[in-house]
Amino acid sequence: MQLQAQQQKLLGSTAGEAGCDASVMIRWEKSVVFGPNSKPFMLPPRIETRFLVKPLVIQAKANSRIESPKIRNSRMRRKYTGTPTRPRLSVFCSDKQLYAMLVDDQNKKCLFYGSTLQKSIRDNPPCTTIEAARRVGEELIKVCVDLDINEISTYDRNGLARGERMQAFDIAIARHGFLPR
Repeated sequence: MQLQAQQQKLLGSTAGEAGCDASVMIRWEKSVVFGPNSKPFMLPPRIETRFLVKPLVIQAKANSRIESPKIRNSRMRRKYTGTPTRPRLSVFCSDKQLYAMLVDDQNKKCLFYGSTLQKSIRDNPPCTTIEAARRVGEELIKVCVDLDINEISTYDRNGLARGERMQAFDIAIARHGFLPR
C-alpha cells in the first residue's frame, strides 16, 4: 500500500489519466538532469524471462599426463631468471640450425648471440651444421671468459629434445664447466 502511494506521488496525475498499467510514465518538473523543458517519457515494461542454465561440466585434458614441452618451458622460464653474473643460456634447435643466446633477464639484455648460420662460424673452413654447433659453443665460452661469467643460472633448451647438433653444442660448453656431467 505504501509503495503504491509513493509511486502515485512520484507519477502525479498524468500516469493515472493515461491509464498505463504495464509501463510507467515519469514526469520531471524543472529537472537539473533533463532541463526545464523536459517532456514525460515512457519506460518500457519489464519483461521477465527465465534462461535455461546448463550445469557446469569440467572435463580433463585429453593428454593430461603428456605435457607440451613449450608449456613446461614457459613455466620454467618464470622461475629462473638470468643476472649479469649468472645469465640464462637459451638454446633453440630448429630442423636445420642451432641458435644460442646468453640472456640477462634483469636488465633485459642479450649478452651473446650465436647461430650456425653466421658466416664467421660457418666459413673458415667450411663445415657441417654439427661442426658449426660445436663452434658456436666454443664462441660462447670465449665470450663468457671475456665477460667474467663462470656459471649460468639455467640451461634453457626451449622444451626441445636433444639431437646431434645439441649434443655437439653441449660437449663444447661442458668442457668449460657449464653443464654438470
